[in-house]
Amino acid sequence: MTSELLKRVINVALMERNCIAKNTIVAPGNQGCDPHNRGTGPIRPDQTLILDVFPRSGDSHYFADQTRTVVKGTATPAVKRLYAAVLEAQEVGIAAVRHGVNGRTVHEDVKKVFDRLGYKTEPRNGKRVGFLHGTGHGVGLDIDEQPSVGSRDSILETNAVVTVEPGLHYFGVGGVRNEDMVLVTKTGCRNLTKFPKALKDLEL
Repeated sequence: MTSELLKRVINVALMERNCIAKNTIVAPGNQGCDPHNRGTGPIRPDQTLILDVFPRSGDSHYFADQTRTVVKGTATPAVKRLYAAVLEAQEVGIAAVRHGVNGRTVHEDVKKVFDRLGYKTEPRNGKRVGFLHGTGHGVGLDIDEQPSVGSRDSILETNAVVTVEPGLHYFGVGGVRNEDMVLVTKTGCRNLTKFPKALKDLEL
């Protein structure tokens, strides 16, 4: 099983649903430590595998965006801890989303979880590791649009659709990222993403 083959399987399944897939990410192991690495080559046992899929509807022309992290085989204790930290941070981020809140505040709440759990963002051996990107972004007719959920001020408003996608990336351990799309409401948000989140054996 390779990244290229799995991307083809994903893209064909989306085409059958009249969705256009482009730049799908299937990034195993250390490749997943670069959030923009699309992934190449064999998917080896017991490594993290980041699946980031962002198709565009051929009917409405709107985008969707979802990321899941799984393991083909058995996750190491370090990966399990990483996954639990990302899951906790995402839950905190989703709980913070509501009309009128600053996306920067949501991002800072997520970062506080990682800081509390001891996951530092820093250079190691000439490469940045840790929480390397913003918490999320708007999704609509563009895959990445306003409002922002990151280090810049950006007010979230009712009916905006944004992602909440914290991640941790450490070479030698792997990358872990989970991403859901949520609809901002006056009192909170509604999660639009139905696909389950579970770090478990993946049969490939």
